[in-house]
Amino acid sequence: MRQISNLRLKSEFLGWQCRIRQISARDYGGQPMPAMHPRVSSRKGEVLLPAMMILLVPDDTVPATAFLKFQVQKTSEHQRAREASVKYFGGDFYQLPELFSDEMTAVFGPGSETAARLLKQKEVLLDFEQYAQSYRMFCKVRKLGPRDGALDFSLWHARVFNPNVPNDSQVLGFKPDWKSAVGASSA
Repeated sequence: MRQISNLRLKSEFLGWQCRIRQISARDYGGQPMPAMHPRVSSRKGEVLLPAMMILLVPDDTVPATAFLKFQVQKTSEHQRAREASVKYFGGDFYQLPELFSDEMTAVFGPGSETAARLLKQKEVLLDFEQYAQSYRMFCKVRKLGPRDGALDFSLWHARVFNPNVPNDSQVLGFKPDWKSAVGASSA
């Protein structure tokens, strides 16, 4: 693993995540790929989750949230909403990594013990790996509140793939500490 400038590492990571998500949407019908669900460990190294689905959130959540909400609500045929949303994700949505926040999110059910356990940790280690690339980063964990645009974006994004996601689902944010983050490429 190599340590490079914080800004460069952040930029490389977001670019990699955006490319992975484009590939997922364009070639795999939106199916999650390994780089989209990192392993989650405590600071002491205990594996808390072998894999956790994370979302990349645009800095301006309003247009994407409106699109996803419209797709989910306009039809009772979930497959049509999913196909339209996957096409949206495969288009230019992930084209500019600099338009995304580095705070990633994950959606958990209401009263989730896993979410409570992650919040109690306050900071976790996320390990991402796919192809010849990997990243490790400590992230501060927080529960998103109703005024966070990332909360609505995350819920509507999740509903594209599972229309039964309840309104009182918990959304956690994971904000990387880029000073301690490392990336590696075996290419």
